[in-house]
Amino acid sequence: MKQILLTGFEPFANETINPSWELVKTFNNEKFGEYWVISRKLPTVFYDSIDTLKQYINENNPDIIICFGQAEGSNTITLEKVAINYNDARIPDNKNQQPIDECILENGKVAYFSTLPLKKIKTNLELNQIPCSISLSAGAYVCNHVFYNLMNLTENTNILGGFIHIPYINEQVKDKQDVFSLDIQTLKNALTIILHTLSN
Repeated sequence: MKQILLTGFEPFANETINPSWELVKTFNNEKFGEYWVISRKLPTVFYDSIDTLKQYINENNPDIIICFGQAEGSNTITLEKVAINYNDARIPDNKNQQPIDECILENGKVAYFSTLPLKKIKTNLELNQIPCSISLSAGAYVCNHVFYNLMNLTENTNILGGFIHIPYINEQVKDKQDVFSLDIQTLKNALTIILHTLSN
């Protein structure tokens, strides 16, 4: 049986939940076509997140890997196209690390592209009236850090990999004014469409 590894992050920046983990954890052990889904949590910590991701890859030998993260202020599900070799943290991570203006991998490639079929995913989401966009910048925080390392780890393999940012969920914006959010069911519908797209 083939495997799809989904990852989400633990909460950070004074949030009590992270929508990426709230979303992917509900798909653990689900089956899509010939694929089993494995959902795992990553620490919102530079470098530790990569060690954890490597462990999950070694344990499960997945065929497809999609890492999810929270995008504050986003009003779409954002399919990330480009990962860059750059750490520049606006805020500290969960271990109070705040790398500024540094390379992720010395002598590493400047950038990698996602190997997921992003345009096909976008089309299928929009056919179901789910707001979606393709982004050319995943930022320079832990999300991009994980995305870049994921693509480095899967280079020259048959593993498809990529990163998707999702907006806040409704529970996170009760005390925030004029901040976009989606309900968790819409995000579940979106991930179901994404998984069907990849497994067909």
